[in-house]
Amino acid sequence: MSEEKESIIASGQDSHETSDQKSWVTRFPVYYGWVILFAGMVIQIMTSPGQTYTTSIFIEWFIRDLGLSRSLVSTLYTVGTLSGGLTLGLVGRWLDRYGVRRVAIIVGGLFGLACFFMSSITGALTLGLGFVMIRMLGQGSLSLTASNAINRWWVRRRGTVMGLAGVATALLGVGLFPNLVHGLIDAYDWRIAYRILGVAVWALVLPLSTFLLRNSPEEHGLEPDGGLPASQRNPGDAPDWVEEHWTLDEAIRTRAFWIVAAGLASMSMLGTGLTFHMVSIFEDSQLSAAVAATAFVPIAMAAGAVRLGGGYLIDRFGPRWLLTLALVLQATSLVMAPSLATQQVALAYGVVLGATQGLQAAVSSVIWPMYYGRQHLGAITGIASMLLIIASALGPMPMGIARDLLGSYRVALSVAATLPLALAVAAFTLRRPTRGRRRSAA
Repeated sequence: MSEEKESIIASGQDSHETSDQKSWVTRFPVYYGWVILFAGMVIQIMTSPGQTYTTSIFIEWFIRDLGLSRSLVSTLYTVGTLSGGLTLGLVGRWLDRYGVRRVAIIVGGLFGLACFFMSSITGALTLGLGFVMIRMLGQGSLSLTASNAINRWWVRRRGTVMGLAGVATALLGVGLFPNLVHGLIDAYDWRIAYRILGVAVWALVLPLSTFLLRNSPEEHGLEPDGGLPASQRNPGDAPDWVEEHWTLDEAIRTRAFWIVAAGLASMSMLGTGLTFHMVSIFEDSQLSAAVAATAFVPIAMAAGAVRLGGGYLIDRFGPRWLLTLALVLQATSLVMAPSLATQQVALAYGVVLGATQGLQAAVSSVIWPMYYGRQHLGAITGIASMLLIIASALGPMPMGIARDLLGSYRVALSVAATLPLALAVAAFTLRRPTRGRRRSAA
């Protein structure tokens, strides 16, 4: 089998697509990667019902209506996130084998059902099961699928393109959904709010996945970034993009993989803890739940601005500086969180937290294909995402327990701030792996 055919198969070609479907994509008036960007961006936004920034608005209702303690809800969220995250290695392999479109349709359908299940929970057991479902399907599998869909169509301008997707996700996901959910709960109740979210997931994710998603440019005779295919280039001309493809086994043997994974995982863990307890942290500073929901607006604006600029910078300078800065900002947000004396300080906290999230997203969305190529992207990002989600599961529980035992978050957050600072030093030494350095870097 030729290398070209092996590459197409590895990118998840749907062998059942007809030549008419392929030619329609090829004849599209602009590079079809822009259509993939739009579809992937909307699908990523619709993972919001499974993300912590949306779930955090429901937490106080779970505690009050179900008669559960904050520690128990935090623990259930941890268990649910851990359980859901463990499946991502398998989902990543499915993306490589079956393609992003098939996986997106299946996961999107199940995620809508999970939202309906959340509307019917009655106690700790069903709440824990619901957390497993929305975290596995929304935050994990659907998010992984959307990111893979976009990354497979872009190489040279990947950072900039993923930055554009990140701006939309930040503004319409982080910025919109917490306030939307708060309004739905006020207008109806939290159970109806979940049903509305389920319908919205089906209405957007399923048609976009079915009619717009395609697995890779190569399966349609196109090149990443809209470059000229080999058949149209002059003999001997190389493409304007370069990739080195690594298998999962090769990638996890490099030092770079574990530096990046540890840095991103620490931010995922600590950022999730802060977001999960957002309302409680604000109430400890005598700020209302409505102010906490409003704080997601500066978080979203800062995350969007930084995500766009960060993607542009990664394309030109690489991810090392941005990962280091993100870890320093994460430590800063942990120190600020227990001392939100005024709404102005809370606004500044939101900006710092949003900038952290923007930099984290900018790095995590592009670094794996940038360092290890697209051929085994699903498997590599599946394991990386699993590590990040497992880490995110460990954030809410210790913070919730510390709040119940000590009466505040101050001690726990101050101690936690030392972790990202230590990892920032390691991130500063980060270098892109190469075949020649693989053994020494392992």
